[in-house]
Amino acid sequence: VLSFIIFICYIASLAASFMMAPLLEFLLALFLFFAYASKLNEKFKGVYWPLADFLRCVTAAIIYFAISIAAVSKYNDGASKAAGVFGFIATIVYAIDFYITFNDLVTFLKQGSSDSPEERKSE
Repeated sequence: VLSFIIFICYIASLAASFMMAPLLEFLLALFLFFAYASKLNEKFKGVYWPLADFLRCVTAAIIYFAISIAAVSKYNDGASKAAGVFGFIATIVYAIDFYITFNDLVTFLKQGSSDSPEERKSE
């Protein structure tokens, strides 16, 4: 939801060139939400879902931080300032999310390393 709000703010601002990053992050978050909700992560075992979610969170935090600094410092209109402030909030949210996802990723990788090679071949 926060990515969609930032996307709308960038559309209404002079910093419309930054609108693609929040749109892509929104679509990626929506895809992963529906993938987990429809249990695609259990159907497609070849994809490391926690790693994909972790990488999305890390890149989103970095991208939001960078474009928020640019939007707040370069543009003077209210929508750009609002998008920058929401971008800083999104940076914090994604940083918390990648910390939580990192713990899930470590647990996931420990599970995978405890399986013997024979068990992996039978699956």
